[in-house]
Amino acid sequence: MIIPCIDLMDGKVVQLVQGRDKALEGDAPLEMLRKFAAFSEIQVIDLDAAMGKGENSALVELLAARAKCRVGGGVRSAERARRLVELGAHRVIVGTAAFTPALAGIAAAVGPARLVVALDSRGGKIVVKGWQESTEFTAEEVVSRLEPYCSGFLCTYVDKEGLLEGTDLAWFRRLRAATGHEITAAGGITTVEEIRELEALDIHAALGMAIYTGRLDLAELAGAFPSRQG
Repeated sequence: MIIPCIDLMDGKVVQLVQGRDKALEGDAPLEMLRKFAAFSEIQVIDLDAAMGKGENSALVELLAARAKCRVGGGVRSAERARRLVELGAHRVIVGTAAFTPALAGIAAAVGPARLVVALDSRGGKIVVKGWQESTEFTAEEVVSRLEPYCSGFLCTYVDKEGLLEGTDLAWFRRLRAATGHEITAAGGITTVEEIRELEALDIHAALGMAIYTGRLDLAELAGAFPSRQG
């Protein structure tokens, strides 16, 4: 499955390079939904909430009411997770809180079936708080421990995020070997060939910069992967 991404910052759709520098702004949120209409699920990340700099709840609600969305960004409490579901989120993505005692409460609040744990890797280590802080863990080390709390993992190779240089398929192969849960790959995916290799591993592809810049054509993707759309 291909999952187009909508990242929100300051009320706008944006794309960042490695979570730091804004590279471009997309169209208005509802126009992005129109462009992504051929795809069965959309990923919505509230970057302001992830970085602790506010939130874009009105836009999240707007998007979640009109499309099947997995939503993340700043989900560090059971209350926030419940609120996103109330706003219409199909699934909730939790990152930083997955490495705190709050995870059990979040999973209990919305149920593991609705929860996706984000494993964001930079320099081989998991990063949290909007990719601003590094931990001592690797994704491969923690994935099995986190399985009881979620139904899938969003695994971002931050080193390549937004650079349009390709991703690290070897890392995703190691993750696939480490868990039977659903995996969604993100971070630097640039070519149809990479998407096919991920699909062969039964790994979904979350796409951002490559489709916003036109490196990957949405119509061609919808035609090339028809069995993976809703």
